[in-house]
Amino acid sequence: MALSKKFFPLEYYSQPINEGYQLLPIRFHRMKKGDYLITNMVGEHKIVNQEFLTRLVEGSVSIEDSEYNDLKAKHILMDRDSNVAIDLLSLKYRTKQYSISQFTALHIFVVSLRCDYTCKYCQVSRRMEGDNSFDMSENTALLALDLVFKSPSKAIKIEFQGGEPLLNFPVIKFIVEEALKINKTEERNLQFVITSNLTYLNEEVLEFCERHHIYISTSLDGPEALHNKNRPRPDKDGYQKTVDGIRIIQDYLGRDRVSALMTTTSESLEIPREIIDEYVRLDLHAVFLRPLSPYGFALKTKQMQKYNIDNWLQFYKEGLEYILDLNKSGYFLIEQYTLIILKKILTPSNPGYVDLQSPSGAGITAIVYNYDGDVYASDEARMLKEMGDDKFRLGSVHNNTYEEILLSDQLLDALEDSLTESVPMCTDCGLQTYCGSDPVYHYATQGDVVGKKPLSFFCKKNTSIIEHVFKLLEDPENKNILEGWIK
Repeated sequence: MALSKKFFPLEYYSQPINEGYQLLPIRFHRMKKGDYLITNMVGEHKIVNQEFLTRLVEGSVSIEDSEYNDLKAKHILMDRDSNVAIDLLSLKYRTKQYSISQFTALHIFVVSLRCDYTCKYCQVSRRMEGDNSFDMSENTALLALDLVFKSPSKAIKIEFQGGEPLLNFPVIKFIVEEALKINKTEERNLQFVITSNLTYLNEEVLEFCERHHIYISTSLDGPEALHNKNRPRPDKDGYQKTVDGIRIIQDYLGRDRVSALMTTTSESLEIPREIIDEYVRLDLHAVFLRPLSPYGFALKTKQMQKYNIDNWLQFYKEGLEYILDLNKSGYFLIEQYTLIILKKILTPSNPGYVDLQSPSGAGITAIVYNYDGDVYASDEARMLKEMGDDKFRLGSVHNNTYEEILLSDQLLDALEDSLTESVPMCTDCGLQTYCGSDPVYHYATQGDVVGKKPLSFFCKKNTSIIEHVFKLLEDPENKNILEGWIK
């Protein structure tokens, strides 16, 4: 009797296999060449022509159609022969959203606002080298560390930023050593990164980084003339110090322990190949083709007005094409933003990039502890405060508990407004599952955390990049290279 409950009645098996199908939650997006990209809620996708899409929506696609089983396997449709489809789709969705349950993994410590550079696009209010009143104290650091380990995340990355963080190296050492003590009990997967211009790199720093397996990130905008123009230093030797520092780290710590980021200024737009060649010359294997951010000196010096989204997209596409050519010739080089998009398209996991999440990763993926103990939802939120607007200040390690900070209205309101599943225009967009929301950016540029999508640099950038990545994946050689970037 018990066994019989596992089987359908005999009549079930004598009926036609397909008695129609039901569409699972999907969206679609018209690609530039006229085809349509169909996506489901976890990023599984199919590119079809308009005639097929019409038939699919009308319910007239047949099981004999060559695309039918593929659409079924990708949870775009279900029929009575796939009664576990919803359970499987739910499991995949939970996998995609797993990082939310883990909460904050990246904790940024701004240990000093002092800096020896005067970068024209600097996003914060830098201070003179000798003014240590803008350094984080050990007491503030301890209070911040207490909040760090209240996060449920099994993996915790502590990143030191500035200013120039090595100007307050004693507090970096203090934080690392205290975090390691705490972690003997907590047993988290703990990692440290120092973001530095490398001016103050020395034997003591290198030895400490080697002993505690600390990674170092720096800025390299391209060839010497461009780098020194973007990132001026009194002695006009910023490029040489950066290049020398990268090579020293590679020799002392290993080639995988240093990475570099670039920022695109108007002077960068005409020389994407030369910028990328600089990374190749230094045996670096990842480059991040980043646009300017609308904060700090990038606004004061009117850098944001010197190019538009179309200029930058052309720069990005030319740079990415050259990177693919380098891979074809045997040099392995990744463009990091493209890799993030690829992971969202091709893998079941979420890479956890703050700006490409729904709700926004501000606060729940990354959080910032300023030198004075103030806590911000993101690094951009801190930059906004330096411009005089504390909308995204969540509290202070000196005055607020973990619960008060993470349950503050400032954060919860921003997260609610950044849920792209319900945001106007995002909710119907076929690219929604690959994109995200940046409430701080939209507030800074449009005065509204949701933002007006047709006017948004963020929206147009991501739409264009995602479309371009899908176009590249149509070519077998490019697809083979891009899939090889995913480790």
